[in-house]
Amino acid sequence: MTLSKGGVPLVGKGRKKRKHYPVSWGSSADKMKMKKRVLCVYDGPRRLWKDDMMLDSEFEVRMRLGDGGDYVTDLDVNTLKRADALHNATEEEKGPWVPEEDVADIQQLMHRCYFSVSFITVGEIMIRNDSTRIDPKRRATIDYKKKQFATPSYQQQNYLHRLNLYHVPPTTEIRLEDFEQWAIDRLRILAEIEACSFRNKTPAETAEHVKPLLDKWLRLDANSSSPQGCADTRLQDQRRKDHYSHFILRLAFSSTEDLRRRFTRVEGSLFRLRFQTENARERQDFVSSLSLDWEAVSDREKHTLAQDLLNATPNLKKSDVEDGGWFKVDFETVPELVETRRIFVKGGKAYVPSKEQMSIVLAGFHARLEQGLELTARALPRLDEDDRLSPILNHLSNNFAIPDSTLADSDTALSGATINASSIDPLSAHFPLCMRNLHMTLRKNNHLKHFGRLQYTLFLKGLGLTMEDCLIFWRQSFKLITDETFNKEYRYNIRHNYGDVGGDAVRRGRGYSPFSCQKILTEHPPGSGESHGCPYRHFSVDNLTSLLQVTGVSDRDVLRGVKEDVEKKRFHIACNRVFEWAHKTEIRQVKDDGTWKAADLDTIVHPNTYFKRSYLLKRGLAGDSGQSQADNMET
Repeated sequence: MTLSKGGVPLVGKGRKKRKHYPVSWGSSADKMKMKKRVLCVYDGPRRLWKDDMMLDSEFEVRMRLGDGGDYVTDLDVNTLKRADALHNATEEEKGPWVPEEDVADIQQLMHRCYFSVSFITVGEIMIRNDSTRIDPKRRATIDYKKKQFATPSYQQQNYLHRLNLYHVPPTTEIRLEDFEQWAIDRLRILAEIEACSFRNKTPAETAEHVKPLLDKWLRLDANSSSPQGCADTRLQDQRRKDHYSHFILRLAFSSTEDLRRRFTRVEGSLFRLRFQTENARERQDFVSSLSLDWEAVSDREKHTLAQDLLNATPNLKKSDVEDGGWFKVDFETVPELVETRRIFVKGGKAYVPSKEQMSIVLAGFHARLEQGLELTARALPRLDEDDRLSPILNHLSNNFAIPDSTLADSDTALSGATINASSIDPLSAHFPLCMRNLHMTLRKNNHLKHFGRLQYTLFLKGLGLTMEDCLIFWRQSFKLITDETFNKEYRYNIRHNYGDVGGDAVRRGRGYSPFSCQKILTEHPPGSGESHGCPYRHFSVDNLTSLLQVTGVSDRDVLRGVKEDVEKKRFHIACNRVFEWAHKTEIRQVKDDGTWKAADLDTIVHPNTYFKRSYLLKRGLAGDSGQSQADNMET
């Protein structure tokens, strides 16, 4: 604690004078008035807790000391009170002592990442303690700096069942590349499941839509699919990827309450889908292996309550009551069964028939997942110092709403399409709303500002427009300037976007990739006089409705649905809603013909995918649908 004497003057020498703070900090010298007090709690060399309090000098309350000249602030007093509360806490207030070996700490992972090039251990994020601090009990045994080179004490886990409640974190090492790629593959599935729920698809429609994507990105085969059963290496690899990807996304989505809630919901939907499609015998084996809080109903109790069970449970025969299995659980664990009045409740206990055991298992899955996410959230702040994993996890959490996507070369090829400077106007009928707005603004004003030109140029590049044709297109569009002005101010930027000029990295990468929906939504919001960005996010509801009506969307139900999606910040769902309305006849035809697979009609998350799908549907080229965008998605 330091004593204050009216603040630090703005004149004089000394590196701590406020007038010498860098201008890049973004605050003028007279506004650098924040005071901070840090409170750390230690048990020997082991830091148990760190917290801080900050207060602007404008709002502080000063209390004079005995000398009449010096003072302390209420910030100092409150910090001392908090420290005193820790020192004088009762045993009940302190709670049970947690042994150091069981403390969840992520620093172990950080320490390994700084010295390892390609391997990390996911389990250490969840269950290992900090190796960067010296443990007095082990100091004489092994140097803590060499613990990373010791023989791993973890073993490869054996996955006996296709289903998993994800109760135990994975503990073996994986490559950093797998860490990211496995999480991306699972994120694709979860994003599609959430999109199906936003679009009010039935469970059967969701299962049909997600099945081909699961087979491609997160395949899990049953034990009966292999003569060796669960010992098959292929099955173990599939389940290992599923296990790791779940816990990696736990790290990414445990930071906020909203992310935890959404992650629990979509993971529960994925678990339900897998449980329903599981082989009956293997499903029963999995349920038998669980330690869930339920109690089997005895034959005597079944006989006593037979009539009540028969009356309260729909579609149940008398023989089912006597011969079927029944479980007794707390009624709050099966809210969906209670809500739909499909079970008998007595004395706070719900009597659940064996055919409804999925509700009990799903309730157990949700309870364990919610608890695990809360524990992960407590340990997550210690990962902030890691400069290798934090960017990956932040990127994954940002992409939960809209998965990021890049465009492969195969998506730029369109059979029968002529892409040149003169064909852009007729092709604009197939553009998504963001690009159509840019095209209409360009035709109206004969000019676009920098970010608008960048977004539109890269989109045209993704269509297959060559650099020469792109230069012609922009020169013809900028009618109000001379050739000299165009060559001086705009030509270089277009060539740079195509990778024709610029640094070696730009040229080797053939310029920049077209912007995905995620990039358009999150980067460079439009300012005054700018037209780039996403209209569903950056336009007011009235302006968005007017723009949709100008582009031909007149259906009231569609406009009402778009308004609801925008209010709930489901911008990509609003765009997909408009696409499905504009192409409803063609989509129904290709579904009936079977010429397009479900993966070819998955949720659109890239403007160029919107254009290609629209062009192929309207031109009737269903046989040349090309790869689905799922093949080309990368985060």
